[in-house]
Amino acid sequence: MPLNDRDEEVDRLAETLASIARVSKTEAVRMALANELQRRQESRLSGARPLRERIKPIQDRIGGYPSTGLDADKAFFDDLSGEA
Repeated sequence: MPLNDRDEEVDRLAETLASIARVSKTEAVRMALANELQRRQESRLSGARPLRERIKPIQDRIGGYPSTGLDADKAFFDDLSGEA
């Protein structure tokens, strides 16, 4: 059965992607669906772990740095960014 979507947001998104990619709206929808399916399959095949598990090594590495005992406050960050 052919797809016939009358959702205005879907139409707007398809039109935007079609304009950027310089393809028809039908091709834009096909590309979007194919990309999403590929992304999900790759995620499943790569054994995607929850975010908490993926960032744990980073947290452990940062947690291993010794504390300086210094407080970083707004004035410190304002100075770094050139704001006074």
